[in-house]
Amino acid sequence: MATISRFHKIALISLGAVGGGLAYYHIGKSDKKFDVQNSWTTNYNPSVKWEKNWDHREPESIVKPAKVDKPEDENRFNEQIEKAKSKAVRHLFLIRHGQYNVNGETDKERILTELGRQQADLTGKRLAELNIKWDLLVRSTMARAQETAKIIAKHLPSDIEVKDCQLLEEGAPIPPEPPVGHWRPEPKQFFQDSARIEAAFRRYFHRASPEQTQDTYTLLVCHANVIRFFVCKALQFPPEGWLRISLNHASITWLSILPNGNVVLRSLSDTGHMEPKYITSR
Repeated sequence: MATISRFHKIALISLGAVGGGLAYYHIGKSDKKFDVQNSWTTNYNPSVKWEKNWDHREPESIVKPAKVDKPEDENRFNEQIEKAKSKAVRHLFLIRHGQYNVNGETDKERILTELGRQQADLTGKRLAELNIKWDLLVRSTMARAQETAKIIAKHLPSDIEVKDCQLLEEGAPIPPEPPVGHWRPEPKQFFQDSARIEAAFRRYFHRASPEQTQDTYTLLVCHANVIRFFVCKALQFPPEGWLRISLNHASITWLSILPNGNVVLRSLSDTGHMEPKYITSR
């Protein structure tokens, strides 16, 4: 009888443990506290969604919608959607100018140092080694960017189209977050520069036109603040975070705008083609 009694006790304890475990599981299940999803799952709501029509060139936004009461108009709509779709990739290479004389009082005096000219020359050689058919070289009108672009151009085909653009000049694109103590422009400077730099972004950052059938490669030789703002804006990251990014002198930042409007950052502040003794950022 003692053996049976001990058996009953063990059975009761076991049943109690199983029942408690099941109850704990169901409580946790109902509160969704114990659901575990694999890292590759798509069963979640993203905190930020990609804005497909960021460049206002999404086909559905520029084609007149089909009329609901006219089924035959659906064919017209679909045909125009296909015609409005981009077919090529736009590659943008953002090149920061080389090291320059920061003590110059005017823009004409803020020219490249000897090291800055060496940096620009090394970057020009690197761009030539990529064996890319460059379509356009755009230069900021500031002295250090002009000088950098001219040195780079020595290594590129002589027939490359060259343009100057005041919109690409250095400036204060947007108050950074978090703010920094050593750089505090006046509010009026942000007011003036932000509109100009935003206009530069809209000029160069957009998907290819439907008529473009071949991928294009454009070089923009400009400045650190402008490039960092462009990167945040193109990737739809908070633009206030631009000052958290550091760029080396004469570095290469490569962004690609795909036909569907998605943007890919292929490299950021790349100076791997330089020996360490040539790399600077300030």
